[in-house]
Amino acid sequence: MVFLPLFAFLLLLSGGGVTVYGGHVLVFPGEYSHWLNMKSMMEELVERNHSVTVLVSDASPSVPFTKDELHGFTESFIHYSMYEWPNSSMLQVFLKMRDWVSRSTELQLQQCHAMLRNPELMASLRDTRFDAVVADPMMLCADLMADVLGLPLVISLRFTFGSVFERHCGQMPAPPSFVPAQPLTYSDKMTFSERVVNMVAYMFFSATTEMHWKLSVDHHYSDLKGSPTSACETLGRADIWLIRTFWDLDYPRPFLPNFKFVGGLHCKPAKPLPQVVWRYSGEKPDSLAPNTRIYDWIPQNDLLGHPKTKAFITHGGTNGLYEAIYHAVPLVGIPLFGDQPDNILRMTHRGAAVMLNFQSLTSEELTKAVQTVISDPAYKASVQRLSDIQRDQPMTPLDTAVFWIEFVMRHGGAKHLRVQSHALNWFQYHSLDTGATLLAALMMAIFIIYKGLRFFISRCFSSRRREKTD
Repeated sequence: MVFLPLFAFLLLLSGGGVTVYGGHVLVFPGEYSHWLNMKSMMEELVERNHSVTVLVSDASPSVPFTKDELHGFTESFIHYSMYEWPNSSMLQVFLKMRDWVSRSTELQLQQCHAMLRNPELMASLRDTRFDAVVADPMMLCADLMADVLGLPLVISLRFTFGSVFERHCGQMPAPPSFVPAQPLTYSDKMTFSERVVNMVAYMFFSATTEMHWKLSVDHHYSDLKGSPTSACETLGRADIWLIRTFWDLDYPRPFLPNFKFVGGLHCKPAKPLPQVVWRYSGEKPDSLAPNTRIYDWIPQNDLLGHPKTKAFITHGGTNGLYEAIYHAVPLVGIPLFGDQPDNILRMTHRGAAVMLNFQSLTSEELTKAVQTVISDPAYKASVQRLSDIQRDQPMTPLDTAVFWIEFVMRHGGAKHLRVQSHALNWFQYHSLDTGATLLAALMMAIFIIYKGLRFFISRCFSSRRREKTD
């Protein structure tokens, strides 16, 4: 593994200007749409004259797996999630997910060892004197790297199943009575039976994740660090958590001062479109007309911002949903896997979307859904209200995210925002020790009062009997 500075490239994108040295950020990139959000923050940091270094592998990294194996693993997961998961039993899904999580963890830990066991890389990172690390915790090792280098850590995260990372590592409260566990498709207004399922889901995700960490990850982290630690303890040292959602999509819930909600940070005003937009990843044809632009990633934000865009057919990814909210475009959702069903259901609860079932979808259903969201003004009004909420903030989500990264760099962290619950064990956190003490004291008081009354009554009756005898 090698680290490659991207500062010069990003500075060209920013348009140059007077260069004044700011902070220096080390970035661990995520995959696919995860990088889209990270890239937006990094470009804005460069605009503000900070230096950004992204840690990437070289052309031929020394890892015990191939590129084809990695791509095959991803494609297998997506295929199962789309076509087989809906018809599988809970046990089959659990066993399949366990195998995938184990294999994914194995691949990531191999990369982790390759990085932290590389003396040249580690020496270069230490010599560079970074001010902060920014990473998506869905990829292992960034938190451990920040800990080993002694650097503040800023987390960028959408969510984890059952909010395990957020609850167990970040200590963010999630009362199961009104905070639905993702990926359950519940709202914050749950029936009794839904609250039971929600509680079971939280317990299940907590138990399985903790067990996975203890069996598969923690000993690697301890070995690489050189002292006992755990994955959750290392991740819990993060100074700021940038959560990529906001109250237009998420339900109201309690949160902590070092959790900042920045959903839609990648959204921006639309740019003018060429006459033809073509998604194509092959070689550019020689006969391509000047009014045609080829993209391997369609400029979705610009398309949604076009005044003639009336509806958006989407699989329900968070990035696309926020672009639709930002530009006030109603949705026809066809979720495939992961958080997508929950995302689309949240939009249907707000009256801004129609949801279709991918497994049983017909052309007639799709046509009817598109006609419905276009012709019924209620959908446009609902998504416009969400757009107004999204835009009506003291700072844009991107400015908020970048402000807190800069804050961490200026102050060497944000430990003053971390709650003391990080230092408490589970029975202290839930006040079971104080509750047990108070209960014991109450029982002791009742016992003493009972014994006292019994003694007093027995003495009274004893005195009366002696008086009668006399």
